Amino acid sequence: MDALDALRGHLAELADLSSLGHLAAWDQRAMMPPAGAPGRAHLMATLEQIAHDRSTAPQIGEWLEQIEAAAGDDGLTDVDGDLVRLARRDWEQSIRVPSDLAVELARAGAEGQASWQSARAASDFAAFAPALRHNIELARELAAHLGDGDRPYDALLGLYDFGLTAARVQEVFGRLAEVLPSLVEQSAVDPQTPRLEVPVAAQEAAVAGALRRVGVTPDSWRVDVSAHPFTTWMGPRDTRLTTRYEDGQLESILAALHEFGHGLYERQIAPELDRTNLGSGTSMSMHESQSKLWENHVGRHPAFAALIADDLTAAGFAIEPPALQRTLELVRPSLIRVSADQMTYPLHIVLRFELERALIEGTLDVADLPTAWNDGMRRLLGVEVPDDASGVLQDVHWSSGAFGYFPSYALGCVIAAQLWETLESDAGPQADALGTGDTTAVAAWLGEHVHRFGRRLDTEPLLEHATGRGLDPEPFIRHLERLVP
Repeated sequence: MDALDALRGHLAELADLSSLGHLAAWDQRAMMPPAGAPGRAHLMATLEQIAHDRSTAPQIGEWLEQIEAAAGDDGLTDVDGDLVRLARRDWEQSIRVPSDLAVELARAGAEGQASWQSARAASDFAAFAPALRHNIELARELAAHLGDGDRPYDALLGLYDFGLTAARVQEVFGRLAEVLPSLVEQSAVDPQTPRLEVPVAAQEAAVAGALRRVGVTPDSWRVDVSAHPFTTWMGPRDTRLTTRYEDGQLESILAALHEFGHGLYERQIAPELDRTNLGSGTSMSMHESQSKLWENHVGRHPAFAALIADDLTAAGFAIEPPALQRTLELVRPSLIRVSADQMTYPLHIVLRFELERALIEGTLDVADLPTAWNDGMRRLLGVEVPDDASGVLQDVHWSSGAFGYFPSYALGCVIAAQLWETLESDAGPQADALGTGDTTAVAAWLGEHVHRFGRRLDTEPLLEHATGRGLDPEPFIRHLERLVP
């Protein structure tokens, strides 16, 4: 079909533009000198203008009409049918967003990140507040174009997790909020318990060892350092991940495995979906499930952790595997989300979910955000926030206008545990393989049951395909209960 070929060509160009955007964003966060921020904001705004113009092109609607009229009930392959279905969904969403708004969102996101970086360095929320206020105004405007006006947060949530609603998220989070405080109370160590002080050189050796075992090779991966660990990809064999070494503990190793999970997801999508609208992860919660699976269920697994202990010892930081395992499973309420243990981590997300919904819905003013943040940390985690840098300014997401993103982190923990239970039921317990550093069975199961589908299945349908049921917090709760002394 000529229209289908034309649509495929157009979608390939859009995929290429997206990859260029990823490259520019990676460079901004990993390599770009700080003074390059204004120029990068203009570059990314121009790139977004081009991408938006092409994603809203009237020809897409014309091609879709021709394809749908000619295809009938069975005139397309399964892949092409999904390609057309998602193309219509994406196009109809894109044409609701005015071009000037799309450009301003990109510009404000780039400028907001630059503002956040300097404000965080100075621990000065007031310096960031104008950029945040502007991002919130733009997010509300975007939600008004995308939704029906009654539930603006749902419209933003749908950008990251199509089919999920705030009510569904609250249902899952409500169960976590019911159970986690008691588990934390039973498990938390004395806040004065000494922390490890792992030299950076030993951390670097352990990061290299862990990534080598899971399959990171220099011919198609890059590993760099950034203030906030992240992953991006420019193609099936060009994956960039970062970690950080600033705390002297083990965050760098867990963060590297976490980011590897994101990268592996994109690399194992079926090749025939490359450079199409189907050739990426289906949602942020499913993406986070992949990173959390590698962080919590592989990296923190006693068998794999023993290998990390060996790497640290060989690099000059002697530690026995049982001692390392106790450290990895330690429950200690803390200020920083990305450094949080696996039991308290979801409570950080519950707070951010509450706050960003309130910001978008207008029940919380930007000026009151630091106080609300500090109150929430005290209420949910029992910790006092000493400054903005370790409190309200610690995360990059709101600076780029990513509202509706945060729930994916806790949902990712839930989905990861659900997948891991099913994986071990299907493929058998992984302790012996992980003890030798062999993760091929884990990667293969995920490739077959999750990764290969790309965007062909949305979050809950994909989870139902892989595990036989939709979102279920109980496997995650069972996973945490084993940490209770």
